[in-house]
Formats: sequence, structure tokens, C-alpha cells
Amino acid sequence: MSRQGLHIQVDLERQQLRLLSGSACVAIYSVSTARNGPGELQGSECTPRGLHRIRLKIGDGEPTNSVFIGRRPTGEIHTPELAAANPDRDWILTRILWLTGLEPGRNRGGAVDSLRRFIYIHGTPDSEPMGRAASHGCIRMRNSELIQLYDQVSVGTIVDIREQF
Repeated sequence: MSRQGLHIQVDLERQQLRLLSGSACVAIYSVSTARNGPGELQGSECTPRGLHRIRLKIGDGEPTNSVFIGRRPTGEIHTPELAAANPDRDWILTRILWLTGLEPGRNRGGAVDSLRRFIYIHGTPDSEPMGRAASHGCIRMRNSELIQLYDQVSVGTIVDIREQF
């Protein structure tokens, strides 16, 4: 657990992220996880299961809808016009919580390493649906809700990803 005992649960079946303090639920957010379902293998475009922790927080002070490529802000702000000009981009917006696996052989090391797979909790365009699996493996959130979450958690916060809780 992290500061003030906060930890995160991601329920793949319900497409929900819960922020907990001990056993008390602090917030529930609708998310979008992998279109390909759960899985850990490199290249699978699946959302990895198991215990993780936040390895890095990226995006302090960046404006809402700021665009990231390779974990760096591009200076662009996502708009419908920018999206129309780049229809094939997988948009990573506003903030990034980069996850690292804690379970060797399951989500850490070799061909199942969540950190090397670049698995994030990140913002997505407001036009993208929440509550249904549609991502390329990451956990997508509404930008305003991601900022709320980002501001409450710290590096080291535990993230437990399961098919259901």
C-alpha cells in the first residue's frame, strides 16, 4: 500500500477501477481495459493480471488532453480536429501511471513483464467509451477522473488487476 494506505483494484469484468483506503472504498471509476481481454504475454495487447505497483507518475502539471508519445508530452492538445488528422493513433492523454509487475513469471520478467510492455493507467479522448474493453492493453480513464486519481496516489501504490473482485 502507499501513502495513507491507498491501493487500487481494477476489475476487468466490471470495467471498474476502485481506489481504496484500507478496506474502505474512496472512489470508483469506469475504465476501459484491453479489447483482447486479460493476458500477460508481450505483444498480446491484453491487460495483465495480478499485483502491480505504480513505478512512475508522468505528466505533473500538463494540461488536460495533453498528448504523450513515448511517455513524453508532444506539446499537442487533443482535439477532434487532431484526432481526425491522425485516425490510427492510440491516444495517451493527460497523465500516465506506469505499472510494474510484482509477480515473477506472471507479470514480471521475460515475455510477461508489464513494465517492458508499457502498461499504463492513462487518459483517453472523451469520445472513447468507458465501461467496455477497447484498449490495446492499458487501462484507459476519463481525463478528469485520471487527474483526481493521479493526485491521490504515489509511486509505489499497489494496483491489483483481476478478472473480478
